[in-house]
Amino acid sequence: MENEHERPTTFFRFEDLRIYHKALEYVDWVYLMAGNTKDDPFMKSFFERFITSANGIPLNIAEGSSRNKSQFVYYLKMAKSSVRECVVVSSIALSRGFINDDAYDDSKNRLMEMTKMIGALIGSLQRSVKPGELDDDDGPD
Repeated sequence: MENEHERPTTFFRFEDLRIYHKALEYVDWVYLMAGNTKDDPFMKSFFERFITSANGIPLNIAEGSSRNKSQFVYYLKMAKSSVRECVVVSSIALSRGFINDDAYDDSKNRLMEMTKMIGALIGSLQRSVKPGELDDDDGPD
């Protein structure tokens, strides 16, 4: 069985990022929660928003990875904005009874972990830029 940390390097850089895979797992979790909804149109509409917010996390990571470092940082900050949206949506879901306390705690823990991981990646990218260094976005994606 192949270990996650032993994956071969991929063509798309973002596929090598652990945060990208964490974000995909969260999207799957949100879809699972949405699948547990009743046939209530309000709940379906609510979970569409939740899904949109969750999808914003890996989508921004992927989009930014093809840009220069400063633009990647911008997109990572947009991913963090999507994380914060998910925190709010999770809180609303709990208060409306759409998810239970355990699901809320699971969501909140996943979101906190992703926020820390994105923050660490932003810090790493910002430290790797030397003063006066120009970023270029040429090279393999």
